[in-house]
Amino acid sequence: MKARLIRREVLPFLLSLGTLALATVLIDALLHLANIAWIGRYLGIPGTLLILGSFGYSLRKRRLIQAGRPLQLLRWHERMAWLGSLLVLVHAGIHFNSILAWLAVVAMLINVASGLTGKFLLDRSRRRLEEARQRMRQHGLAADELDEHLYWDSLTFDAVKQWRSVHFPITLAFAVLALAHIMAVFLFWGWR
Repeated sequence: MKARLIRREVLPFLLSLGTLALATVLIDALLHLANIAWIGRYLGIPGTLLILGSFGYSLRKRRLIQAGRPLQLLRWHERMAWLGSLLVLVHAGIHFNSILAWLAVVAMLINVASGLTGKFLLDRSRRRLEEARQRMRQHGLAADELDEHLYWDSLTFDAVKQWRSVHFPITLAFAVLALAHIMAVFLFWGWR
């Protein structure tokens, strides 16, 4: 049971974060080896645009837009945010030019970890609730008995869904820091 939990829950989470870190290092190294590291300086722009584009899911979920299917938008949100984060990390590279930029990168990494944590917690909670419901149906419980037996599990699932109330302020902190970094770039850019 414990090995299955690690394989189904922990490894995919660590693999996703590890792949992000490894891909960042590899791309940055390739840019340096090819003597085109300057490209990394501009990868922040498409990375930021991908991250902004990933908010389509949040807008749809809050009914601010009507276009798109929520599940498909969620998948796009996950992929675009991950790829955008990769580009921003390559953009950040190993250069320590500005504390503001690094604060934005740290906030972004915390945001990515928060998003992945929420994804895996919600998936696990939903799966466990459905498995319990199926087991009880197989034992012949009526619908009202089923609801009574699963009351606490349902409350737990609802509590886990509140993870978004933690993810949102982290996202907001990242957005503020990223915006401040972008504004600082425009203010202090050598426009000659």
